Amino acid sequence: MKSICVYCGSNPGRQEAYSNAARSLARSLVERNLKLVYGGASVGIMGLMADTVLQLGGQVVGVIPEALVRKEIAHRNLTELHVTQSMHERKTLMADLADGFIALPGGIGTLEEIFEIWTWAQLGFHNKPCGLLNVEAYFDSLTTFLDHAVAEQFVKKPHRSMLMVERDPDALLERFSCYQPPVVQKWVGKAET
Repeated sequence: MKSICVYCGSNPGRQEAYSNAARSLARSLVERNLKLVYGGASVGIMGLMADTVLQLGGQVVGVIPEALVRKEIAHRNLTELHVTQSMHERKTLMADLADGFIALPGGIGTLEEIFEIWTWAQLGFHNKPCGLLNVEAYFDSLTTFLDHAVAEQFVKKPHRSMLMVERDPDALLERFSCYQPPVVQKWVGKAET
C-alpha cells in the first residue's frame, strides 16, 4: 500500500477525542510512509488530518469539487490538490488514488462515502480494504445494525467482514496490510449466511 483515503467530517465534532484520533491516524500514516488522500478541505477534521500529516513530513493529496473551492474551503498548502467538476468525479478520483479507505467519525457525507466504496468492494469493482476507525464507540450502533442486516440475510457474512472496525489506527492499518478480499458467489433470491 502506498496511500490511504480517509473520509472524515468538515466539522470537528463534539468531543476532542475525534481530533485526537485524527492526529493519531495521521501519525500512523506518516510512520508507515502512506500518503493521505482526502476531500481537500481546510476545515474540521479534514483540515486537521491534512495539517497533521504535512507537519509530520508526510504527503497529502486533496480532491475537491469546484463548488467547494468557490466556497473557499479548499486547502491550498497540500502536496497535490485536484479540483473536480462534480462530487461523483471527486469520489471516483479518490478511489483511483487510494489503496485503502478509512472512515473517521463524520456526518452524512462521510457515511455515504464509506458505504459507496464498501459497496464497490462487495461488487468486485476493487479489492482494496475498507474500515471504520471507531473512536469513542461512534460507530457501535452502526455496526450493530450491520450485524442485524446479516442476521436478516440482506448482507452476507463475508461482505460484512469486508468492512473492518478497530478503535486503534495502527491495528486497523495492520489489518489493511494483510487484507485478502473474500471470494463470494453472487446470489439470486435468498441470501446465504
